[in-house]
Amino acid sequence: MASLLARAYNPDVLSCIANLSNDEVFTPPELANRVLDMLPKELWSDPSVKILDPFCKSGVFLREAAKRLIKGLKDVYPDLQTRVNHIMQSQLYGVATTELTGLLSRRSLYCSKYANGRFSVAEFGNPDGNVRYRECGHAWANGRCKYCGASSKEYKRSLELEAYAYEFIHVNDPRELLNMKFDVVIGNPPYQLSDGGNKASASPIYQLFVQQAEKLNPRYLAMIIPARWYAGGKGLDSFRQSMLSDKHITRLVDFPDSKDCFPGVDIAGGVCYFLRERDRAVPECEVTTMEADVPTIAMRKLDEYPTFIRDSRAISIIDKVKSFGEKTMDKQVSSRKPFGLATNVTPEKAGDLTLRYIGGEGPFPRNEVKSGIDLIDQWKVVASYVSFDHAGRANKDGQRKVLSRMRILPPGTICTETYLVYGAYDSKGEAVNLQRYLSCKLPRYLISQLSSGQHLTKGTFALCPVPDVSVEWDDDSLAKKYSLDEAEVAAVDSAIIPIPFTGGADE
Repeated sequence: MASLLARAYNPDVLSCIANLSNDEVFTPPELANRVLDMLPKELWSDPSVKILDPFCKSGVFLREAAKRLIKGLKDVYPDLQTRVNHIMQSQLYGVATTELTGLLSRRSLYCSKYANGRFSVAEFGNPDGNVRYRECGHAWANGRCKYCGASSKEYKRSLELEAYAYEFIHVNDPRELLNMKFDVVIGNPPYQLSDGGNKASASPIYQLFVQQAEKLNPRYLAMIIPARWYAGGKGLDSFRQSMLSDKHITRLVDFPDSKDCFPGVDIAGGVCYFLRERDRAVPECEVTTMEADVPTIAMRKLDEYPTFIRDSRAISIIDKVKSFGEKTMDKQVSSRKPFGLATNVTPEKAGDLTLRYIGGEGPFPRNEVKSGIDLIDQWKVVASYVSFDHAGRANKDGQRKVLSRMRILPPGTICTETYLVYGAYDSKGEAVNLQRYLSCKLPRYLISQLSSGQHLTKGTFALCPVPDVSVEWDDDSLAKKYSLDEAEVAAVDSAIIPIPFTGGADE
């Protein structure tokens, strides 16, 4: 038996499992153990502790927890088989995401895809053991699932196709699934579902798993989730507010580049994992930022700002800038479709305006413009709504450019929704000075704090002041204005790629 357990619990096995997609990402054993390390050590020597992974994919969390319990309960149950039976039968539980992951999780945990199989390391009278999978359907109402928001057009399928109706979030009360209290709920839930929109649009669902897990009221809740919730959006605003205001979140580990957490997996905005302690409330959370496996640790109030500022070095800089009480750029930057023209609108054969679109420029009639009328005859600074950096990720030197190439459009020139208008002025000189200002490092550093995705929006500019465009700003004059010290200037310099200003030409 001892040799069988030693062979079965080989972490290299699950390290080799490929991810099927970015929707459901398998957790490497090393990462699972980092998350488990956040839990109190005394749990592993407590025979009454109950642990649940409500979204099992490979069973790695339960398997690694089992290894710790086997070691920690040695004095309580000296006989190995008795110890293993107790751990498997009374301490570890899972809810699989699919029938296949149920089999895989049981194979990882029990060394047999059937818990009552001849090679199972524990004794069970049923094939599932404590890792259950129950086929579940969506609850359709007005074309959407009332539980997860899935589109009936996408997921109302024949029985032989996977519907992604995850059992844990398709009940009003998750206590209906397993009638017991859990000390620990831990895991890595599915991240998103296609929402039936254009260009493979998807909606997040990981927040639903967090909310359901909280209903179980465990002593400890630890989960790996995408970090896009920091800035909210697409159904995440209320989730962001609840997470930032939750004083029971005692640790947050942030990976701006998802590949530093999941090798080879590209998740826009990065990922994070957190620990929530039911019986402990703290004024500040321990925030660890991981970049290229180098941690930066700071004690932070998560709700200090409406969105989470992931760079701890930025807090003092933001505080100094905000102390001036200046109007911010989100009040000035245009909304999506500044002139009401979609991305696929192209020039026409004739027109008294010039349309800037993704393919170049061409004529366009003024009478077909229904929005942004007041901007048409001004000098405009525009740039693509797509961030220069892929999903907010820094380059190999840890630096970002943030803004895509800026252009100045003269009076009579308009643009499609491919572009945002950063500002519009009566004179070219004022537009040039805005472009000059946004070429400086500090404004782009402030914008980067709210830019964690592929697209820029008005809200991304909420920390960046509107400049006095009668002034020709540069990095030195901005640092002097806001009294940045050497360390703060160094933080900005190390995070932002220089953009040489070329006197108003396209940047």
